[in-house]
Amino acid sequence: MSKVSWSRWMFFMMLIFVLALAACGDGDTAEEESPEESDTATEEESTDESEDATEEESTEESTEESEDATEEESTEESEDATEESDDEGAEESTDADEESESAESEPRVTDFEPAFPEQTRAPEVETEAELDVEVVVEGLGVSWGMEEFDTDRILVTQRDSAELLIVDLEDGSVSDPIEGTPEVNNEDQGGLLDVTIAPDFDESRLVFLTFSEDIEGGTVTSVGKGALSEDEASLEDFEVIFQATPAYDGTLHYGGRIIFDEEDNLFLTTGERSDDPIRERAQDLDAYLGKVIHITQDGEPVDSNPFIEDEDALDGIYSYGHRNIQGVDFHPGTGDLWIVEFGPQAGDELNIIEPGNNYGWPTVSYGIEYTGELVNEGISEHEEQGFVEPRYYWDPTSAPSGMSFYDNDAIPEWENDLFIGGLAPNYIVRVVIEDDTIVGEERLLTEEGERFRDILVTEDGALIAATDGGLIYQITAEGEGTEEDDE
Repeated sequence: MSKVSWSRWMFFMMLIFVLALAACGDGDTAEEESPEESDTATEEESTDESEDATEEESTEESTEESEDATEEESTEESEDATEESDDEGAEESTDADEESESAESEPRVTDFEPAFPEQTRAPEVETEAELDVEVVVEGLGVSWGMEEFDTDRILVTQRDSAELLIVDLEDGSVSDPIEGTPEVNNEDQGGLLDVTIAPDFDESRLVFLTFSEDIEGGTVTSVGKGALSEDEASLEDFEVIFQATPAYDGTLHYGGRIIFDEEDNLFLTTGERSDDPIRERAQDLDAYLGKVIHITQDGEPVDSNPFIEDEDALDGIYSYGHRNIQGVDFHPGTGDLWIVEFGPQAGDELNIIEPGNNYGWPTVSYGIEYTGELVNEGISEHEEQGFVEPRYYWDPTSAPSGMSFYDNDAIPEWENDLFIGGLAPNYIVRVVIEDDTIVGEERLLTEEGERFRDILVTEDGALIAATDGGLIYQITAEGEGTEEDDE
């Protein structure tokens, strides 16, 4: 082989070697870079994209679920809230309607349901006539009972001092105490109570009084009578004609209202003496406690009384099951005898009295004890227990006292309405009655802050109210007051 050939061969061999090395180096670099960069990039991108995609999908799904859930919850809550709101609104609306319509704005003390819708919380009414309100007398004591015996002149009892006074409504003058009134027990609710005059007063001059009297065994509600002297200075020949036995050693719940009927006989109301267990005797026909009693002017039982033939019952009882009757009058339109009586805490009742009826106390009541406990386990349904349902009751209490129907046309819109003195809260209640149903109620003189003990309607149509604070009010239509008022 020649040199050239050898050289050429060597040259070619070296060239091939270099090319081979270059080819090998480029290949290794590409291999190393590609998987690392490519795989890494692919993995990162794939992972990022996958995670992003998953996160996005997850977020979207989550958001959708969350939005759906929120929407569902929100819709449900909104619907519930709307329903609740509607319910509450309905309740509030009902309560608001009731409060706006009812004369009573205070919440109930009890949870009892009335026997019929008109039995409590009558709609509020308002007197349209303009009224004149005047205090004609002040400085008296607890003026418990009143009776007009001459035009614009009234007899007024003073409970604690046992005085009987004459008040002139025209000039506001007050007489000296009339002599000859009975001795009384004037502790707590006791004293000289009601007063009325005989139907033939112009001839007989007879005045009838009720009072709490000490006898053997305790105190009783008594009725007595005497003739007012011509000089009006004394009661002559005063005598006790009736005692509501049995006596009890207590000083509460005497009742004591009296009124004459068309036959010139007396109706007397009594309390059940308050305490437990004596109050249970309101249900007993052998006791005059918690009763309406019907007697003659001599204190004898009226022959037509419902239990006159019952050997186990007292002949003078007319109705029973009462707590403490503080007001009595005849409805001028129907002639029915109406009474108002204290309940315990709430449950004051307005009743129409029928002979022989049982009005339920203390077996049933729409009130509760002053302690907050239920009366006889909370039985309120009178009729279901065989008793007479009250025509009306108050919850919370009106603490009703003396009452009088407006038997006059001086204020035409008041004709045949019933007016009741309220002791706590302090106001006069006007009760509007249609067909023995109470259809309206108004509270008068609410700003005076007085305990209104008795109500009287004069022949001239003035509404007279006596208070525990020693005031006597006269309410008339504007311009219809006394001559002094007109001047």
